Amino acid sequence: MEERRRCVRTRTLKSARIIIDPKTSALDCIVRNLSPGGALLLVSSLAVPDRFDLIFSASRVRHACRVAWRGSDRVGVAFA
Repeated sequence: MEERRRCVRTRTLKSARIIIDPKTSALDCIVRNLSPGGALLLVSSLAVPDRFDLIFSASRVRHACRVAWRGSDRVGVAFA
């Protein structure tokens, strides 16, 4: 398989939250790999919008994200 990513991603296992609406709506997810430019998220719901904020649970680091691709239980995102 040809690698198309601009940056090499590091395998990880971190919990995070997909913030859909800062006041009312968020989804839990697991970050499976990470690079300076994006991440692979495991999600339990397919209701992930095209753009959202991702907050890492432990560090509280926040990234604005854009969905690059979708799979059955995973989403590839690019950091905006």
